[in-house]
Amino acid sequence: MVAARPRKPGPSPAPGPSPRPGPPPKPSRPRRPARSLLLVPLLAAGLSGTAVETASAAGYSSVVASTASATTFAAAIEAICESRLPREAGDTVRLIDRGGPFPYPKDGAIFYNREGLLPQQPRGFYREYTVKTPGSPTRGARRIVAAGSAGHKGMYYTANHYRSFLRIDFGC
Repeated sequence: MVAARPRKPGPSPAPGPSPRPGPPPKPSRPRRPARSLLLVPLLAAGLSGTAVETASAAGYSSVVASTASATTFAAAIEAICESRLPREAGDTVRLIDRGGPFPYPKDGAIFYNREGLLPQQPRGFYREYTVKTPGSPTRGARRIVAAGSAGHKGMYYTANHYRSFLRIDFGC
């Protein structure tokens, strides 16, 4: 059993919690408004061309890009001729046209467009399909995203796992 230390004579401690041991608290930094709050006026304005240009000039282009209207994105996605796609992408397009069979269980799964890079559509409008990557032990990063029923509303190719898309042009 450990004996308690005798108290030193002197003033009694102030009532309330005892001070916390450790380093003193850091001074707080002034808070800056979040970028998302700065976009509220842009969203309220319907992202008119002037608002988008203003936001881009202010350095918010990446934020604006993720919230712009579907028509803006549809026009902004660069096209690639089907003939210029990798051979394996052409194979995937033909499988989509035939309805399968697909080599990977996740082929045909709903693509949610969380990145916001494709035109905004209802859930289930987009489906994703793997484009085989030669020499890769996994599915790799290449995909085709089909719009509408079996891609009849268009198809998009990504070589970098949804960081960017190219609209597939079947007429060139």
